[in-house]
Amino acid sequence: MQDALLALTRYWTERGCIAVQPYNTEVGAGTLNPATVLRVLGPEPWRVAYAEPSVRPDDARYGENPNRLQTHTQFQVVLKPDPGDPQELYLGSLEALGIDVRAHDVRFVEDNWASPALGAWGLGWEVWLDGLEITQFTYFQQAGGMSLDPVSVEITYGIERIMMALQGVDHFKDIAYAPGISYGEAFGQAEYEMSRYYLDDADVEANKRLFEEYAAEARRMLDARLPVPAHNYVLKCSHAFNVLDARGAISTTERARAFARMRGLAREVAQLWAARREELGHPLGLVEPLAAPAVPAVSAEVDQPGTLLFEIGTEELPPAEVTRTVEAVRAAVTEKLAGTRLAHGAVEVHGTPRRIVVLVPDVAPREPDAEKTVRGPRVSAAFDASGEPTKAALGFARGQGAAVAELARVVENGVEHVAVVRTEVGGGAVEVLGPLLASVVAELRAEKNMKWNDPKLSFTRPIRWLLARLGPVPVPFAVSSLVSGTTTRVHRTAPVPVVEVPTSDGYPEFLAGHGITVSAEARRAAIVARAEELAASVRGVVDFAGVLDEVTNLVEQPTPILGSFDAKYLELPGQILTTVMRKHQRYLPVRAADGALLPHFVAVANGAVDEDLVRAGNEAVLRARYEDAAFFWRADLRTPLQQMKAGLEKLTFADKLGSMADRAGRIAALASRLAGVVGGADETLVRAGELAKFDLGSQMVIELSSLAGVMAREYAERAGETPAVARALYEMELPRSAGDALPESKAGALLSLADRFDLLAGLFGIGANPTGSSDPFGLRRAALGAVSVLRAFPELREITLSRALSLAAEGLEASAGSGSVESVPAEALGVAREFAVRRYEQQLLDAGHDHRYVNAVLPLADAPARADETLAELSALAGDEEFAALVAALQRVRRIVPAETAGEYDPAVLVEPAEVALHKAFADVPAGVTGLAAFVAAAGGLTGPVNTFFDEVLVMAEDPAVKQARLGLLAAIRDVAAPVLDWQALGTALG
Repeated sequence: MQDALLALTRYWTERGCIAVQPYNTEVGAGTLNPATVLRVLGPEPWRVAYAEPSVRPDDARYGENPNRLQTHTQFQVVLKPDPGDPQELYLGSLEALGIDVRAHDVRFVEDNWASPALGAWGLGWEVWLDGLEITQFTYFQQAGGMSLDPVSVEITYGIERIMMALQGVDHFKDIAYAPGISYGEAFGQAEYEMSRYYLDDADVEANKRLFEEYAAEARRMLDARLPVPAHNYVLKCSHAFNVLDARGAISTTERARAFARMRGLAREVAQLWAARREELGHPLGLVEPLAAPAVPAVSAEVDQPGTLLFEIGTEELPPAEVTRTVEAVRAAVTEKLAGTRLAHGAVEVHGTPRRIVVLVPDVAPREPDAEKTVRGPRVSAAFDASGEPTKAALGFARGQGAAVAELARVVENGVEHVAVVRTEVGGGAVEVLGPLLASVVAELRAEKNMKWNDPKLSFTRPIRWLLARLGPVPVPFAVSSLVSGTTTRVHRTAPVPVVEVPTSDGYPEFLAGHGITVSAEARRAAIVARAEELAASVRGVVDFAGVLDEVTNLVEQPTPILGSFDAKYLELPGQILTTVMRKHQRYLPVRAADGALLPHFVAVANGAVDEDLVRAGNEAVLRARYEDAAFFWRADLRTPLQQMKAGLEKLTFADKLGSMADRAGRIAALASRLAGVVGGADETLVRAGELAKFDLGSQMVIELSSLAGVMAREYAERAGETPAVARALYEMELPRSAGDALPESKAGALLSLADRFDLLAGLFGIGANPTGSSDPFGLRRAALGAVSVLRAFPELREITLSRALSLAAEGLEASAGSGSVESVPAEALGVAREFAVRRYEQQLLDAGHDHRYVNAVLPLADAPARADETLAELSALAGDEEFAALVAALQRVRRIVPAETAGEYDPAVLVEPAEVALHKAFADVPAGVTGLAAFVAAAGGLTGPVNTFFDEVLVMAEDPAVKQARLGLLAAIRDVAAPVLDWQALGTALG
């Protein structure tokens, strides 16, 4: 291992980095060393490389866990500014470690980083070596709450992981650290003893005093304008906090207060450091901006239609952004081409992790000429009585650069005007396309955008090259510092990674010749076909659920590989195994025909690799993951449920909403109140409420949060709880997403609703509403889940959205003393209710229901099951002529009656036969009819009398009493129909 540290140091110092020493106080990551977190600030260049022992007390495991240590070794590299080719430099460093990057599967997989405590964030990847995460690769965007310019590249190697993979050992203790000395022999004692200290023996009161003293000293150093010692004490403060946290000595309130304090100090340190460097005149100099490129002239014109090839080359895009960017680029190119006069074929766009490719066939060589008419003043104003041009005509001609004699005449709306008619000469295709393509690149945006070394561009990952040809002719253009060219980049490990593209024709086939499948559909089909073939070889079938789309966009050339694991791990609950495979590794599980898991999986490598080597690596990674899971499983089974539940006190839910323990208590209380509404309280609900969310305190769920509910069921059953209680605890977490399974038991449904309504009332109550695409607490998912459960349980219809939110608010206010919000504004509850109604509306539209029918039932959406029933009845009645006639009659009523008119009248005032008949027909409609079908049956007799009334009676009579009675009768009909449906929303849908 020491040779690896020396090799990395040598490699990076040869590339301009200075080597510094590890910091002399505990840091949780190499990022916190001032050589990173302070040096990324400001305009000075900086390249550094160093090893950093990273101390994380909460990861202490007494040296027993093969993959988790309280002190692990990171190797940290910072490149400021971004050199333009950091990934290629990084791959070179792996080769310096003796890793054959052509044989192994090295992948850049989306992983964004943020540290709220530092006011820092960045976008990038975790780097996988045959499925093992070995490096964190980040473009720093902000630190100390300040945006970074220039942007730094941070590369953090996990040295123990890399060495375990290279040496083929399963436990960190077995790493060969130096000749004849293992890692365990060198550091095993320290790992055990420091674990003992952090988990068992650290003096809580002493560390609390240290926290306060360190924070005070940091404050004093800030006041003295000494950012380096201030940073040193912030680090000591952070470590003291981490020790207390590992000892379980931090309450929710203390955690929030401590985080706020450390965050404030860290931001002040960053700002003071930047100010001090400026005062010192930036001793390291300033980063020079990239020079503006020279755009090549158009080298040739085309004389016949050709295919436009346009490629935007990037570093690895997040899988979801591949799909989104393909659609965005297709829309942009289509729209911009429509704004030209170039004839062209259909716009075709493909995407891989490293490129977005646009192909447009049959692009005309030129735009046709166009005649443009500019209208001027009226002829009567342009010439006087003698036919001489007036000032208006002269000014217009001068403004258009034309002689008065050249003015034409045009007629618009019967008025004759002077005009200038010009012929706009069509542009050559290459000249027209250059600016068009440049604007597509400049306008690219994603869900999360970043900066790199280019001063003007912003996108989800760096754009590194542009390729544009029209047939064999280059299309030159520039965007910021990028210039389009005639080359593309293929696999980084190819013998020649940058290749000339001679023509746009046959480009997908050209890429295929270099081992790249540009079509996502083709990649997906290849994965499915080969994975099914591999699974069949072990008498299994592939479970593609959940990751196929992601895997498709993680690779440019899929190479499915069959792997295996020890069958002993099948003793773990199947959902643990599949969660690890899918969530952590993006593997495809293999099942038997009956659905049981087999000890096999399919990994999808990128491009040509040594399949045996990659298989072995992925198997080792999964084995380590499963060992971790088995470790957590055994530890959790030894822990009483109530002890896990007690751990929720340490978990913060949200500012002003207390801890997860507070939230769990509110959920239990709210479930009981909801049960009181529908009469569903029983022993199962009470006991499940007492245990609500307990599994969030388990080691398994802390590690694999998506298993919440699954582990509650498993642990509850094994602890002797009834199957009904275990099931309710599992169902409380359902549904997790759109289309997921719903609760089946009443207790599970009530707990699920309580969970989601507490979330909605609480977060809307403190103003944490979703904004745009930002929804950190999953409120859209919560609202959708609540609506889905209410739709699935018609017997819970008395639990309306309004009532549930109101009861949830009562629970929040009742627990205000434990850190929750003191009151929830009525307006916030109204916004939350409308938010849930909109989720219901979208569900109906997504299911294909007519938007007019959906709008008609939305007034009933407070009780979604009732709205569903009405929608079903409406759909059934849609073709009924009598129903259509009733709808038309009721719409006539609603249109004529002012909204403020009360539904009251004196029948004695009505004397005309038509109005008497309508009064009698209305009186025959029984009161209290519910449901659309029942109402239609009861009110069908109104249709004829309503129509006759309007034909024969003047509603707005001159006699005020008669007018009021007639309007009152119509308003009464309106009001009796109003609770059934929004009749106006139907429009002419039934006509």
